[in-house]
Amino acid sequence: QVQLVESGGGLLQAGESLTLSCAASGSILRLNEVEWYRQAPGEQRELVASITTTSGGTTNYADGVKGRFTISIDNAKNTRYLQMDSLKPEDPAVFSCNAEALMDSLGTTWWGGGQGTQVTVSS
Repeated sequence: QVQLVESGGGLLQAGESLTLSCAASGSILRLNEVEWYRQAPGEQRELVASITTTSGGTTNYADGVKGRFTISIDNAKNTRYLQMDSLKPEDPAVFSCNAEALMDSLGTTWWGGGQGTQVTVSS
């Protein structure tokens, strides 16, 4: 059984920084791909960043967060981090991660998501 748990959300002021974590638990070999999403009230879920370990750590960011958000890897902990700098009043949302995990040497994979963590920014 694999679980993804996001953590690190909170209440900040505009301009501050915050780092979110997406940790996978269970018997996996590694996380292949992790996507970070955010969803603000009344808005559609938006993909803000992704990282693909199998392609050498290729990262992609949505235009609105380029230069402010950074994904990092801790393979030993099966965790991906989303560092968010210079937070803006329009950034508040529930941030969640989806991930593909490699389960065994046969190439079996698991894909799933977590419950999310709330980020609130005051101006």
